[in-house]
Amino acid sequence: MTIFLPSDTHLNHAAEQLRNGELVAFPTETVYGLGANATDDLAVAKIFEAKNRPSFNPLISHFARLDDVLQHADLNIPSLKLAEAFWPGPLTLIVDRPKRSSISLLASAGQETIALRVPAHPIAQKLLQQCDFPVVAPSANPSGRISPSQASHVLTYLGDKIDIIIEGGACECGLESTVIDCRDETQLRLLRPGPITTEQLSSILGQDIIISEQPAQNIISPGQLASHYAPAAQVRLNVTAPQREEAYLSFNTPASSQADHFCLSQSGDLTEAAANLFRFLHQADACGKDVIAVAPIPNEGIGVAINDRLRRAAAPRT
Repeated sequence: MTIFLPSDTHLNHAAEQLRNGELVAFPTETVYGLGANATDDLAVAKIFEAKNRPSFNPLISHFARLDDVLQHADLNIPSLKLAEAFWPGPLTLIVDRPKRSSISLLASAGQETIALRVPAHPIAQKLLQQCDFPVVAPSANPSGRISPSQASHVLTYLGDKIDIIIEGGACECGLESTVIDCRDETQLRLLRPGPITTEQLSSILGQDIIISEQPAQNIISPGQLASHYAPAAQVRLNVTAPQREEAYLSFNTPASSQADHFCLSQSGDLTEAAANLFRFLHQADACGKDVIAVAPIPNEGIGVAINDRLRRAAAPRT
């Protein structure tokens, strides 16, 4: 395994490795993705194997441009409006899978749907522009564990299973993309909250977004499993007075000198808290405590996405 800086030479090499069916981890504005050629069945299968990912959990296909997306999918009026407003960016659209798409059926995990995104991160953009194929790129971590927001997280989790990690620093958003089911033009559904809020989406569409809770047997999007984003330690939520034996993630509090106390945002900034969430979960887990206690997070704006990740991290392990 090699960590590459994002030079043109290294990105060209990474694109060639993807073309040859190999796996490449690279940064996006959300989290680090584990990339594979989305049109190569064997390469897509390597993703599931490396992550120990359930075969029923679909993958998102990433593209450099909206025009590239339209070669593999048909966007209805609402999904096209959202694409034009938020791409490149942390938004994933679920649409019906057309027969002409060359994306591997494994990526759809048996569903008649396809998940699409155009990331904004400059390194992801440069890499995807070097590829003449879409790239599936779930988070570069073992299935169900804390998502990687730094290259070091990828190295720790999957360094022995992939050939290349592209170094891109800390991810700006720190949470996975917002996912919207766009198949019904009149009833668009939020499947996974993320950096783009339902208020932002509704303002573009002029209609409300339905909050959907899909049962596990009908998963059509990543991030719908009940247990996900989990550290080795148990997670206890809405804690204002942590126990001495617990690591603690606080919010809107002064900095602490304790090695097992991490403040998501001293000023109560939810965007900052989102960017810090996975990094601090990794650090809290490394303290070796049995429990990580987490302070209450306001359930508004991107706080909805933070609380979604925390509830799944605290859920009974599967």
